[in-house]
Amino acid sequence: MNRIDRRTLLKAAGAGAGALASSALLPAGPASAATFVKGADVSWLPQMEAKGYTFYDAGGVQRDLLTILKGYGINAIRLRTWVNPSSDPSNGHCSIEETAAMATRCKSAGLPVDIDFHFGDTWNSAGVQNPPAAWAGMSYSQMLEAMYNYVYHSMNVIKAGGVTPGWVQIGNETNGGICHPVGSLSRPAQMTGLLGAAYDMVKEVFPSTPVLVHLAQPQNLDGIYGFLDAYRGNGGRWDITGLSSYASGTNIPPILSNMAAIQSRYGKPVMQVEFGGRYDRADRTRADLQAFITGLKGFGGLGLFYWEPEVYSPFNSYAMGAWDPATRRPTTALNGFLNA
Repeated sequence: MNRIDRRTLLKAAGAGAGALASSALLPAGPASAATFVKGADVSWLPQMEAKGYTFYDAGGVQRDLLTILKGYGINAIRLRTWVNPSSDPSNGHCSIEETAAMATRCKSAGLPVDIDFHFGDTWNSAGVQNPPAAWAGMSYSQMLEAMYNYVYHSMNVIKAGGVTPGWVQIGNETNGGICHPVGSLSRPAQMTGLLGAAYDMVKEVFPSTPVLVHLAQPQNLDGIYGFLDAYRGNGGRWDITGLSSYASGTNIPPILSNMAAIQSRYGKPVMQVEFGGRYDRADRTRADLQAFITGLKGFGGLGLFYWEPEVYSPFNSYAMGAWDPATRRPTTALNGFLNA
């Protein structure tokens, strides 16, 4: 590893890092330091466009999706990336090269991006954390080297496209760790080492970009605390705690209370990086979106990303998009961004 002395990185990994001030955790530019992030994950967009899907605004005028989203106050985009994905439209693509191209497009539209590493070849989530196939037989030391190289390369691909990410997530819903079994929560030192390698390489290429750890199910505080206590206890570093919640109605207030508790316990601002609601209950989803944004603002949360609002049938079976397949116009769900 010739880009930086490994001993320096490992020393830094054990030393910890001071929490950034909240104002430093939001990107400069269209989403300024004082701006609450209203975002959308649109990682399926290139595949939808390749298949001929088009998008119309509320008035029936065909426009670029990013332009339509900005009309609802959306000021940031989240993009996932996989290591060696297949060509499947729903479960593949999103290589770092494709993600970088999309990030450049977002920059041209005036939208900062959150890069979401899954550290797999396809979906990783709270219940599934499979390593990339190329890493599956590796020892911990080999996987650590692979992580350093992969994240360092990925960040430089993004940089070559002229983009400085607004945020980077090191893992997706990592409640049980990453790259099982080597980096599982049951092996907290190895889990922290792998995530620390990712953190270091993000910061080496983009020193001022905030790094998130991302956890699901904030309704289960014991599970969140179990991960974060183990991670912090082994020297883990992060700047923002990212959380997923698709809660609705009366389930939202207690989850917001938990989010505030997580922020207070660890001294890291919270960002809700995934939200969604049923397409066939758009008014309910609009109200839920508004409730989450209002609640997050109330305790100083940084923002919220709607997960894949652009999806409409028959692209795939995802039922939480915010687009009408008959008119190809947005549903009322997105008005929650304007009302909050």
